[in-house]
Amino acid sequence: MHLIRRCQAAWLVLLLACTPLWAADTVDINHADALELAAKLSGVGMTRAEAIISSRETVGPFVHPDELVRVKGIGPATLEKNRDRIVVGLSDRDVPR
Repeated sequence: MHLIRRCQAAWLVLLLACTPLWAADTVDINHADALELAAKLSGVGMTRAEAIISSRETVGPFVHPDELVRVKGIGPATLEKNRDRIVVGLSDRDVPR
């Protein structure tokens, strides 16, 4: 388990080092993978990033950034720190009919 966490941390550091500045501005919480979420959202590590993905897979896509607080460990303070970075992209299949 510790080896997995170390590998995840190493990949995160590599991702941060290789991410161009223009790409670091926003993150689509409906389509980003755990590494991207952890890299681009302040106060969100791999555990919370995986919880975001789990929430969107079980509850459904986020319709508004405020819905991010439904994820355990993400409260109003974390949401506010990241509000300008969060994008909620919906595809046609995500929109309820």
